[in-house]
Amino acid sequence: MSSTEPDALLGPADIRDLAAKLGVRPTKQRGQNFVIDANTVRRIVRTAEVRPDDTVVEVGPGLGSLTLALLEAADRVVAVEIDEVLAAALPATVQARMPGRADRFALVHSDAMLVTELPGPAPTAREAPLPHNQADTHRRTHRERFPSIERTLVMVQAEVADRLAARPGNKVYGVPSVKANWYAEVKRAGSIGRTVFWPAPNVDSGLVSLVRRTEPIATTASRAEVFAVVDAAFAQRRKTLRAALSGWAGSAPAAEAALVAAGVSPQARGEALTVEEFAAIAENKPEAAL
Repeated sequence: MSSTEPDALLGPADIRDLAAKLGVRPTKQRGQNFVIDANTVRRIVRTAEVRPDDTVVEVGPGLGSLTLALLEAADRVVAVEIDEVLAAALPATVQARMPGRADRFALVHSDAMLVTELPGPAPTAREAPLPHNQADTHRRTHRERFPSIERTLVMVQAEVADRLAARPGNKVYGVPSVKANWYAEVKRAGSIGRTVFWPAPNVDSGLVSLVRRTEPIATTASRAEVFAVVDAAFAQRRKTLRAALSGWAGSAPAAEAALVAAGVSPQARGEALTVEEFAAIAENKPEAAL
C-alpha cells in the first residue's frame, strides 16, 4: 500500500470549508454529524481492525473524513451515500487528497437500505455511523445481502451501543441484543465524545463491533421462529416467560411445557436468557401452536 501525506485527512477547517463550498448544512433527518478530528477517524479504523486486504463498504460517508482514513488502511473502499450533493463531491475529495489511492475507491449513490449489489470484490468489512432508529434494520439487511462481510463496526448513540452489546442479566439487555447475537459476536468497542463532531450532537456515541459467527447457532429452529420467541418474551418483559409466551404457545400451560422441555425455568424472564436458550424454546413450540 502506498503511503499517504500527513495532511491527507480532513480537519475541522477542511470540513467547514468543504461544506461551505457545497452549500451543505448537516440535517438531523439523515443523522448528519460530520467527524472533524483526524485522530478519531484513525482510531475508528484501528478499532475496526481494518486489514490491508479488506474491501470495506462505508455507509454514509458524508464529506469523507472516515473514507480517507479507511483508504489509508484497506485495499478498497466502496462508499454508499444517499445525499446527492455529498455523493457528487466525494470522488473529487478523494482524488484531491489521496490521489495514489483514488483508483481503489468507488461510490454508490443510493439509499443503503436499497443496495443489493456493490461494484468490485465482495466486501469483507463494513463501517457505518447510523441513526439509532435505523441501526438494527441496517445491520440485518446488510448481513443478509452481503454474507461476505466478516466484520462490522457501527457508531450509534451510546445508549443504543449499550443495548446492542448487553449481556443476559443486564437491565438494557433486550431484543436488539439477542438478535445481534444470533448473527455475530458483539462487543462494545469504545466511546466517541460529542466535540469531535460538527455540529456537535446532543448525545455521546458508542462503537460496537460485530464479528460474524463462523458457525451459526446450533438449532433446528429457523431464524424467524427464534425471533418470534424473542419478540414475545420482551413484549411483556416484566412478566415471567410462562406468562409472556402464553400467546406464542397458545396457552400458559403450553408455554410452560415448551420452557421445561428447553431446560428453561418457566419463572425466568427474557432478560436472563441467551440466544441459544431462545432457540431451544423455539425448537419446543407445541405442535398445536405451529
